[in-house]
Amino acid sequence: MIGDRAKQPTIREQLEQMEREQLSPHATLAAESRGRVRATEPDPVRTAFQRDRDRIIHLCRSFRRLAHKTQVFIAPTEDHLRTRLSHTLEVSQIARTISKALRLNEDLTEAISLGHDVGHTPFGHAGEWALDESYGRYDPEASFHHAEHSVRVLTVIEREGLGLNLTHETLDGIAAHSKGDADTGVSLQLNDGISLEAMVVRLSDRIAYLNHDLDDCLRSGLLTLECLPGETVRVLGTRHSDRVGTMVEDVIAHSQGSPCLAMSERVTRAMDTLKDFLFERIYLGPPLMPAREQVFGIIERLFELYMEDDTAYEDDIGSVPGFKAMRARAVCDYVAGMTDRFARDRYVRHFLPSGYPQF
Repeated sequence: MIGDRAKQPTIREQLEQMEREQLSPHATLAAESRGRVRATEPDPVRTAFQRDRDRIIHLCRSFRRLAHKTQVFIAPTEDHLRTRLSHTLEVSQIARTISKALRLNEDLTEAISLGHDVGHTPFGHAGEWALDESYGRYDPEASFHHAEHSVRVLTVIEREGLGLNLTHETLDGIAAHSKGDADTGVSLQLNDGISLEAMVVRLSDRIAYLNHDLDDCLRSGLLTLECLPGETVRVLGTRHSDRVGTMVEDVIAHSQGSPCLAMSERVTRAMDTLKDFLFERIYLGPPLMPAREQVFGIIERLFELYMEDDTAYEDDIGSVPGFKAMRARAVCDYVAGMTDRFARDRYVRHFLPSGYPQF
């Protein structure tokens, strides 16, 4: 009897068998993961992708700092505007809904979603653009992109350089999640070696930010429903829940049973119209221009300070590297990891007179 009990499959093995029986043939199975850089003993309860999710939530300090990084608005006074963390949770919810409906691996989808922005800069995309420019000034061969940096955070920065040792599937999905301002069709294109779960996250990222950024702009008074493109309102709806529901249901309806994602031309065109409108009127538009200029000033001056002033570097970062490229890499990592308020604090400390009112 004892011997029979010892032969019982673990909970993890039972979950892996359920995946084989219930998930789509196009889903990524945890039991068939390519593994991790450093091999580990399987967990008796959790699958490999569940462990990835838990490591990001419980062990990743960069994940927790997302609560203090803004999404669009710089230093907002409105308490209900999105942060980078609330954006991450909205991406995760949308991606899980799509994955569940398509019978994909919801655990892998969630792990990719939760980790996709851990490498993002302070001050939203303005901070990313400023950091890319500053980094390239000191190392012309280098550039900064938050998707690539998210992988760097999870592999070589977190846990004192050990990283979280996530599966290759989760890391690949995080690396491929961002398509910038490209049209929605680019997010639907198949990529060699990228899972369908990763593609779901990439599209869900677009769905999430289009809807919650618009919602924040409407709440703050920067936009009104009347000024939105007519096609956007007609196709996607007038309420936040209507717009999200339209996009999500369209993906599901056109992707069921398929090895790739698809959407109707009508909805993708409306999404791209909304995306172009937000870039023109908000992300690159006049309302946020003063804030963007402030962000560039903060990032550029901090980067220059840490590159030129050994004392400031040693006080804030550590021992000074011997090579310029290594120093620029370390400064980039340090600035990228800052929250909005910590970046402002460093700026005030180094550049404003003592006792000067903080902003």
